[in-house]
Amino acid sequence: MLRPWNTILKIEIKNKKAVFQQIADGITEEIKKGRLTPGTTLPGTRALAEDIGVNRKTVVLAYETLMAEGWLSTAYKKGTFVSEKLPEINSNLNKQKQNSQNSFKHNLFTNEKPQPVTPIKPTIVFDDGLPDLKLAPINELARAYRRVFQQKARWKMMGYGDEKGEERLRIALSEMLRLERGLSVDAANICVTRGSQMALYLVACTLIKPGDVVAVENPGYDPVWKAFIHAGASLQPVMVDEQGICATALEKLCKRKKLKAVYVTPHHQFPTTVNMKADRRIKLLELSCKYGFAIIEDDYDHDYHFCLRNVLPIASSDGASNVIYVSSLAKLIAPAVRIGYVAGPKNFIDSLAALRKIIDRQGDNVMELAVAELMEEGAIRKHARRAFFVYKERRDLMAAYLDMYLSKRASYEKPDGGLAYWVKFNKSINTTELAAKLLKKGIFIPTTERFSFDGKPLNALRLGYASLNENELENGIKILSGMI
Repeated sequence: MLRPWNTILKIEIKNKKAVFQQIADGITEEIKKGRLTPGTTLPGTRALAEDIGVNRKTVVLAYETLMAEGWLSTAYKKGTFVSEKLPEINSNLNKQKQNSQNSFKHNLFTNEKPQPVTPIKPTIVFDDGLPDLKLAPINELARAYRRVFQQKARWKMMGYGDEKGEERLRIALSEMLRLERGLSVDAANICVTRGSQMALYLVACTLIKPGDVVAVENPGYDPVWKAFIHAGASLQPVMVDEQGICATALEKLCKRKKLKAVYVTPHHQFPTTVNMKADRRIKLLELSCKYGFAIIEDDYDHDYHFCLRNVLPIASSDGASNVIYVSSLAKLIAPAVRIGYVAGPKNFIDSLAALRKIIDRQGDNVMELAVAELMEEGAIRKHARRAFFVYKERRDLMAAYLDMYLSKRASYEKPDGGLAYWVKFNKSINTTELAAKLLKKGIFIPTTERFSFDGKPLNALRLGYASLNENELENGIKILSGMI
């Protein structure tokens, strides 16, 4: 049986105090410090004797002394434990805990306010656009992972790799970007990261200096706002309408302030799902060249576009030298596969990779090689085609149930792509309060107040449909309609 406690007892043979007493006092002190908590299993007498280099009978005597004093207890054939009822220790421990508060200052980072604790577990979950994990190519990935470990030179993977990521994966990504998304890049223009949020954080820290002005979509993606703010940016919201970010408002902003960057989600805007129209894309590139700002293009779910013609990224356009392209494989494979990437000018990628090396030496080499193998043999593309038809069917089912149950209470457009709907209600609604009511009915919805830059209510919901079956979609929308 493994013992969770590493013994660090110091025994002095020449000490006037008997060795068994030194052992007993050392264990008592560890209990008082709180390192040995009630119920902790102690090493057997033989193991402890060998560990500290004394006779086993000495340890037996120490244990017997501590059991007599109430510090330890024993159970037949189970071992020796720290007693659940310690003698006069609670007050001492509390004093030590009070005195152990740190006195140094630190930066304060906080998460969103946690959801209220509830015993209710939702049976239907409308996420904000996640893939169905049951469709993920788990078996193919597991086989590729094993094959990587079966290679003759597998020992090479156990050392440090390239901070930009495994070259084999970057080559596979560059080929995919060139052939399927129209980007003119090679492996040197790509840095692999642990997900797109890390990619965006590295972009922000590499690009932005304190005081730089960054324009962001409103409504928009609040986690990246936080990354920009942490890098020292001053954020300027720009309105999003049914054609994407408002180019006229952005141009007015450029005339008033010196912009360092503009962050956009043009393919399926987050959270509204709209696709940025061609004239807006061209205007955005023109403004970038004229005013010298970078375009940070977050293409978070490019693979699921259901129209006849898939719109290519802005980064594929002529004159896209100022575009920094960010994407990931989370929607394509599964969120747990933390592989994101940044594509851009080589000098920028080199600098970003140097920063990445400071905070995270490299990614998961084995996982990157396994994913590269799946991309090379076409397994990822095969999975994407299979998932495409499943998600397209669920998107159409969602539209049918929205028409059936919410057409008189809300407005919505069937999205060209992505894995979520943007549903705008005809009346003012607090989605936080609505979420609490729905949870009591077993329905989870993501609140949307946080997507509003100025805090104004959006009176809308972003409802992911990809991970729900037909019955769940209908029941979820039906119950939601009864709450509006």
